[in-house]
Amino acid sequence: MRLKNSFYAKRSLFRKYMNVSILIVFFSFLVLGIILTLTITNYWSNEKKVVLDNRAENIAEFIRKNVAINQVINDRADSVFIDHPDSINDFLKLYVDDVGIDIVVTNTNAKSILVVSNTTEIKTNMIVAPDYVQRTMKEGSCFIKGTLGGLYQSERYIAARPIYYNQGSNIMGVVIVTSDSNDIAVFSDMVLKIFILSAIAALSISFLAIGIFSYNLVKPLKQMALAAKQFGKGDFSVRVSESSNDEIGELGVAFNNMAESLSSSEHIRKSFVANVSHELKTPMTTIAGFIDGILDGTIPPEKQNYYLHIVSEEIKRLSRLVRSMLDLSRIDSGELKMNCQTFDLLETLVTVIITFEQEIDKKNIEIRGLDLITPKMVYGDKDLIHQVVYNLIENAVKFTNEGGCIDFNITESLERFDFVIRNSGQGIQKAEIGLVFDRFYKTDKSRSKDKKGLGLGLYLVRSIIRMHGGDITADSVYGEYCEFNFYLPKKTVHKKQERKNS
Repeated sequence: MRLKNSFYAKRSLFRKYMNVSILIVFFSFLVLGIILTLTITNYWSNEKKVVLDNRAENIAEFIRKNVAINQVINDRADSVFIDHPDSINDFLKLYVDDVGIDIVVTNTNAKSILVVSNTTEIKTNMIVAPDYVQRTMKEGSCFIKGTLGGLYQSERYIAARPIYYNQGSNIMGVVIVTSDSNDIAVFSDMVLKIFILSAIAALSISFLAIGIFSYNLVKPLKQMALAAKQFGKGDFSVRVSESSNDEIGELGVAFNNMAESLSSSEHIRKSFVANVSHELKTPMTTIAGFIDGILDGTIPPEKQNYYLHIVSEEIKRLSRLVRSMLDLSRIDSGELKMNCQTFDLLETLVTVIITFEQEIDKKNIEIRGLDLITPKMVYGDKDLIHQVVYNLIENAVKFTNEGGCIDFNITESLERFDFVIRNSGQGIQKAEIGLVFDRFYKTDKSRSKDKKGLGLGLYLVRSIIRMHGGDITADSVYGEYCEFNFYLPKKTVHKKQERKNS
């Protein structure tokens, strides 16, 4: 059910991304269309104003030049006394025919004196918008959008200029020039239609591109969801593509790294269970067999003590296994707290060697280097370091050949202490050097030499050393020797490491 919901959530993510992208693109085009329409309308209106105002000014100047100096236009005039009426009419008709405008010339009392038009019903001797005429004479020019006092049925653009006496400031009339405003609407509609068609084409291409991009964006996430589903079934072999160089690619790399970690953890878990099962089964089988033999009389009374000693050793082995596993669990969970103090590492070494004195004498092993080591005061958890030294010496004694030797050396530098233990013997093959610190790893696969080993000692050693801010390495020449070298930082260095980790 959870996977099903995740799948639909992923599809929902695709739809959400598509919907948001489409809305953004749509409203972007809508806003662009509104701005474009308003801009064109405003630009056209301004251009119309400029054109009509220039026409009115040119006509007013032309009439002024063609009116006799001693003739005036007054409120009693029925016409403009013009020197060359035919030339003025021809001149005005050129404007009407070429530009498509109406021209009305009035006197100062707003009475029409001359009308040149193909559209209007205005005649001469008609009163034409007296307020507009007075405003023009007062301001020197005037531009409006209207019906010119109801003389036109629809709104027009109207520009007006006064007619002056020659170069003087006295006004003898007004030139009114009008133009149909519907041509702007027609032009705006045409531009809007072109924009809509272009927008539809652009939106279609955008939606297609967004759809492809969204699908490619969501595809690797869907692959990760399917891979996670396989992980839930226990299959950690699935990997996702890491082809892109963006955040999705980085997520793919992190996802694959997680898969590798899970796969490794699963392998370790299975190996851990298998090894623990084996380590528990062997002593328990031995214990059960000998106890049953004692109880049913198969083992005679004179040999019971011998086999009870074996049972005791196997129980101790089980106890060590459980204790090691508990230590590992506490270390891995971070629950193991260190009780750090200053102590003599040489004293710890000598104490552990004495513990193995019987085994050392039994194999006639020579101990070297102790007489050259001076006391070394290290800072750490004394019990845990004791366990490290114990495990290393136990391992060395176990695998040193009969009549062989174990060399010890502890050196001190400016920042750390180095502890080296080398034992003669068969050693470790080169291919296995990097594996000796793994859990339950045993170089002796037959367990003929390491029947009591758990394969946890060196893993614990490395874990404890790293808890102290140090590290351990192994070196070996197969057939000659095996050497382990670990270091512990000095107190000041160790405290810096603690502050850094905290």
